[in-house]
Amino acid sequence: MSIALMLAAVGCHAQPPVKSSDAAATAISPELSRRVEVMIRSRLEVPANYDFHIESLSKSDIPGYDTVTVDFSTEGKSSRPIPFLLSKDGKTLAQFSKFDISKDPKALVSGVNRPARGGPADAPVLIVGFDDLECPFCARMNAQLFPAILDRYKDQVRIVYRDFPIEQHPWALRAAVDTNCVGAQSGTGYWNLVDYIHAHADEIGGTEKTVAKANEMLDKLSSDEGKKQKIDEAALSACIAKQDATAIKASAKEGEALGISATPTLFINGEKIEGAQPLEYVYRMIDSALIAAGKTPPPPAPVTTAAPAAKQGN
Repeated sequence: MSIALMLAAVGCHAQPPVKSSDAAATAISPELSRRVEVMIRSRLEVPANYDFHIESLSKSDIPGYDTVTVDFSTEGKSSRPIPFLLSKDGKTLAQFSKFDISKDPKALVSGVNRPARGGPADAPVLIVGFDDLECPFCARMNAQLFPAILDRYKDQVRIVYRDFPIEQHPWALRAAVDTNCVGAQSGTGYWNLVDYIHAHADEIGGTEKTVAKANEMLDKLSSDEGKKQKIDEAALSACIAKQDATAIKASAKEGEALGISATPTLFINGEKIEGAQPLEYVYRMIDSALIAAGKTPPPPAPVTTAAPAAKQGN
């Protein structure tokens, strides 16, 4: 842990030192406590004005080591508790992070009940893209990256969009609601709308470039697509009129929990990719996911096109 992170924690958490409730906790001697403090202060370059607090030793999951928890305080504020490992002979202090990898990463970002392109539901690779229909970088990705992926991998890859409309984009939420209204009855209609809106985003809002005009155009595009797909017009009209954004906001909230701050952001079998990445890097990630699934990737092909940037000026 860096000292910068630790000091930031001091400023963000106003809490007293956490006392151990472990029945097996044992006191640490003043001499050993001093050695622990000197080492931590030295290695983390802790300023002298930060008070050092150390808890009793408690049992750890690591054979041969106990857990010792420390925190620092200054001006009445305490850092979060910081666990370390102390060898039972008192000669070694260590720290490490433990991560749960018991779950399949592919299942961490769901594409369930979403319109999909490419392979079937059991395709070995699932690509989930968090999309904003008013985002120009998303439009480039939709037009360039995904067609190249589908051309190369065919039904080995299944592509799903999740909604992540950026607040600074005035009609992005409306577009997400309307496309989902169509998608509830027709996957083909959903993708037709997504493709059209991304390709003609600069036309949405007409010459007036007002939100009201954009909403009107989006509603009409969705109604017209519904007619093409011969879906239930009454149900579609009711959905568009209601403008229920509950599912859209839930998708955005899940995206935030996954660390998303800009669009587009992709998850390839759970592995996150954002920013401007060359297409060959994206292929490499897909190939790795295929190999992990026991499948053979297509033979290498020369690549010259770069994937679009994931960041926007939001």
